[in-house]
Amino acid sequence: MAYPTTSKWFHWITVVLMAIALPTGFVIQHLAEESKGTFYAIHQNAGLTLLLVAAARLWWRIRHPVPLHPGLPAPMRITANAVHHLLYLALILQPVLGFFMTNAFGFPMQGETAYLGLIDFPKFMETHEGLGNALLAAHVWLGWTILGLLVLHVGGVVFHQAIRKDGTLLRMV
Repeated sequence: MAYPTTSKWFHWITVVLMAIALPTGFVIQHLAEESKGTFYAIHQNAGLTLLLVAAARLWWRIRHPVPLHPGLPAPMRITANAVHHLLYLALILQPVLGFFMTNAFGFPMQGETAYLGLIDFPKFMETHEGLGNALLAAHVWLGWTILGLLVLHVGGVVFHQAIRKDGTLLRMV
């Protein structure tokens, strides 16, 4: 059984935002200082939008449960559910960590990094480098974890499409 159209939209919007947020986040540390501002703005905007989309998507999913997938063995169903739940958790936690981290380093989303270039968020904490470094470590670790979860998710889709040929991919397109 296919997912509802709204679920599909949430899924593919999330894919696009992650295709922006993950690569920009991974390359920022390798850029010259004068180039970082643009990448931070893109990364932060994609991340905050991901938070909003993930929260709306989670609300939608709670109200519209996942369609049954007949014939899916229990271990596969449990694994898929675990990966999906961990992705939801990570997609909500990651932008929150990033938002608190930038504030701890003294860089609230204002000016050139304002949300969508328009909305300044107030600075809500004093600069605290130790907290910023701890949040940065958690943010980086969770970024790599998200990448690993995506590999599992996409690998599962490929497995279902190419080996099991059970139509799993077609449920979301």
